[in-house]
Amino acid sequence: MSANTQFFCRQPRSVELIQDYEEIKSFPKPSLECRAALYSANGEYFAYTQPNEVVVVKTTKSAPLQARLELQDVFDIFFSPNGTFLALWCKPICLDKESGVWTKNVKIIEVASGNTVLEWSNKHQGGWKPQFTLDEKILAKNNNNKEIHFFDLSTDSPIDLNKPAHKFKSESTIGSFQISPGLNPSIAIFIPEKNGQPASVLIYNIPNFNQPICSKNFFKAERCQLKWNSIGTALLALASTDHDTTNKSYYGETNLYLLGIAGSYDSRIHLDKEGPIHDITWSPSAREFGVIYGYMPAKTTFFDARGNSIFSLPPSPRNTILFSPHAKFVLVAGFGNLQGTVDVYDRQNKFQKITTFEATNTSVCEWSPCGRFILTATTSPRLRVDNGCKVWHATGKLIYMKEYQELYSITWKPQKVSEFPPLKVLEAAPAPHVSTKEYLEKKKTIESASVSKPAGAYRPPHARRTTGSVAATSLHQLEARRVPGASVPGAVPGASVPGAVPGSARAGKAAVAAKVESKAAAKNRKKREAKKKEGETPEPESNEASPAPNSESTTAATAAATSAAPTEGGSVIGGVASMEDKKVRSLLKKLRAIELLKMKQANGETLEDTQVSKIQKEEDIRTDLENLGWSE
Repeated sequence: MSANTQFFCRQPRSVELIQDYEEIKSFPKPSLECRAALYSANGEYFAYTQPNEVVVVKTTKSAPLQARLELQDVFDIFFSPNGTFLALWCKPICLDKESGVWTKNVKIIEVASGNTVLEWSNKHQGGWKPQFTLDEKILAKNNNNKEIHFFDLSTDSPIDLNKPAHKFKSESTIGSFQISPGLNPSIAIFIPEKNGQPASVLIYNIPNFNQPICSKNFFKAERCQLKWNSIGTALLALASTDHDTTNKSYYGETNLYLLGIAGSYDSRIHLDKEGPIHDITWSPSAREFGVIYGYMPAKTTFFDARGNSIFSLPPSPRNTILFSPHAKFVLVAGFGNLQGTVDVYDRQNKFQKITTFEATNTSVCEWSPCGRFILTATTSPRLRVDNGCKVWHATGKLIYMKEYQELYSITWKPQKVSEFPPLKVLEAAPAPHVSTKEYLEKKKTIESASVSKPAGAYRPPHARRTTGSVAATSLHQLEARRVPGASVPGAVPGASVPGAVPGSARAGKAAVAAKVESKAAAKNRKKREAKKKEGETPEPESNEASPAPNSESTTAATAAATSAAPTEGGSVIGGVASMEDKKVRSLLKKLRAIELLKMKQANGETLEDTQVSKIQKEEDIRTDLENLGWSE
């Protein structure tokens, strides 16, 4: 394997695959917190930040030091296309509140000499990055969202921030812009819709801003993602809004437009499935692009450079599409809130599927520069567990795996595609690393244990000591049997209370509970008694299948049950639960709460001190229940 890879955990480290995944010892490691680390686009330099400096090293085998730039509180870095310049965003500091003067916290530094070429103030970290043309002769920056200033970096004379070489002015607010990667640079500018006026994407040749060479107007566009193809001849514009006027989507509305710099075509891409657009990407060949769209299961369709549909994959839960560097393979996967299934297709063989594998909890996915391997990783802070990286062969075989306590960033070292010959036939996967074998064996053991584990309903801790069914020993049913008048699933009507001795207080309470009258029955009984005293025949009781017992028998039964029950705190008067039963119910409620807390604790959740103290009181609660005559 001849591609380099860079891993970032708490401290950046460089690892080379041709050295059996060993760490490069000569790499100057950081000693303090690292907020940002980045390769240059051509892979020649690697830079990382420290609280008081920025360190730049060359990416040769020995990783020699290139420069140490003494700058404080650098939060973000960005290289020009060929690594000639390094752009830095430092923490802004207000120098004068009354006049609103801030420090010049954005700096453009020449890497070779370490000299500051240009600097200005930008309080917001979002959208601070300047843009360079491919030949690095022109730098463009947004100026107050109304103008775009262009500076000539090819001159040897000092650059004056107040005298840009070229300037683009707009009467409306500039939403975003993107310089093309071609040798003849163009710039695409997005103007959001406002006050009933449609949004627009304008394409100009730099530095001719009198007339756009191509433009497109459309509505439903608060933001727009601009993506050029690799040679800068066509542009994809993904317009989106936060609110869906049809109320069909929580994620708003998305529409895709295709524009050509020659002005020969500009059209909306027709998508035959309703729903949001999940991902778009150009092929490295610049002749086609892929789109994943629609409600799940989403549809994946490939289009040519003029927006004509070429091929569609079957609908599936996917939201990520990546072409390999040589455009031979295409990866379609479902990450984020999806389960992490990855499909690999051979683009040059009529989209024949090569393999499918699972890469769960993936937050980073990249093709290697040689187009033979796929890097997947789980990083923090998106997920703070299972952090680590995996390297897969294009056939779906896992060949390397490494776990980290906290992994923040990971990427391949950028390299030119021309350094690797195009793949005609994919060779067999190399032998897995030792770490991979251990990981696969561990995973197999866990899976076999989960399969052999007997399935069944959850049994609470107090029921695991018995051989009875869960239905007979669950807490809510045991409590229901203790409460007068409560229904128990599966209980036989008229059955005695468990544990009650005939003639005891518990038996008396059960008898009283069985004879409690409803309000309608009591009202009818009083009417019958009144008519009986007057010598009339009593009317039959409504809504009853059998004749009601007379008042004398009812009174006798109630009196007998009441006399059998104690008259102190544990008594039942008129069918009302006793103090003893109320206390039992309260204790059972606490016991159920303790069981829930113990389940959370077993699942790895962190409990508060008050919750831990509740769990510690379980034995005391069970002792109180036994003293009250309750048993499982």
